[in-house]
Amino acid sequence: MQDKFNSKGIFLSFAAAIISGFAVFMNKFGVDLWQNSSIYTSAKNLTAALFLVCAFLLFKKMPELSGLTKKTWMKLITIGIIGGSVPFLLFFRGLLLIPATEAAFIQKTMFIWVAIFSYALLKEKLGKIQLAALAILSAGIYFLGAPAKWEFGTGAIMVFAATLLWAAENMTAKTVLKEISSVTAALARMFFGALALLSYLFLTGEMSGLIESSFNQWKWAFITGAVLFAYVWCWYGALKYAPASVVSSILVLAAPITAIIENLYSKGVFPTNIMLPIFIISIGAILISGIFNNLKVHGLHAQIDPAK
Repeated sequence: MQDKFNSKGIFLSFAAAIISGFAVFMNKFGVDLWQNSSIYTSAKNLTAALFLVCAFLLFKKMPELSGLTKKTWMKLITIGIIGGSVPFLLFFRGLLLIPATEAAFIQKTMFIWVAIFSYALLKEKLGKIQLAALAILSAGIYFLGAPAKWEFGTGAIMVFAATLLWAAENMTAKTVLKEISSVTAALARMFFGALALLSYLFLTGEMSGLIESSFNQWKWAFITGAVLFAYVWCWYGALKYAPASVVSSILVLAAPITAIIENLYSKGVFPTNIMLPIFIISIGAILISGIFNNLKVHGLHAQIDPAK
């Protein structure tokens, strides 16, 4: 059966990409205020989880929990582990061992792995134009930030492992979103993820760094946590209504958005030197979204959640 892309899913995907582009830029300021990235990530993710708790209660999603099976609970916990905690720790640890350009480039390839996993596990089948869009996006990412020198080793492996875990999260989230609302799924990601991160801080003796944080540190955790809340809200909403491979591909737009913001902030000028990759990535995102045509996709089609 073929299903047209849901316009709400596409809109939320583009919204998530824009938010992500700003989030990456803002996180650079936030993480500099903390002793290490693990403490900052825990504070930020905990803040996002609290925002999602409020949304969960506001939209009266509590009755959903009573009907969840043990299998669904396990999926939600899995999302928190492979999406909301472990990959964050792996990525930032790896970032300490390899150049930022190499880490960023590896992470940007996530849409490729999501497309592969979606085909194998979710039976999502893209058409010829969308496959071409994936190739175009790959070229755009390469021209935008392929490192001139690679330092393969433990750091690269950790970043790549984090990327694969985030790709796998899309698969689990996509299946569980057939059973529950995106609000509940997003809350599970951040809540169980925050619990895992706090447990990590406790086991490593870093909990005191979180408890003794200053007002300024928590202020930035609140700001970036709010942005993370908005991102997860839009991203999981997009996964509810659109194929995982399409959503992850549109999210690639976050990379050029971050590049533009960074150049405007640091140099006060638009980055004309990366206009070509920005144009290429934009074309790829537009093609795979099917905005200007009636492109269709095989695979999972989520039921519309009227309360979302």
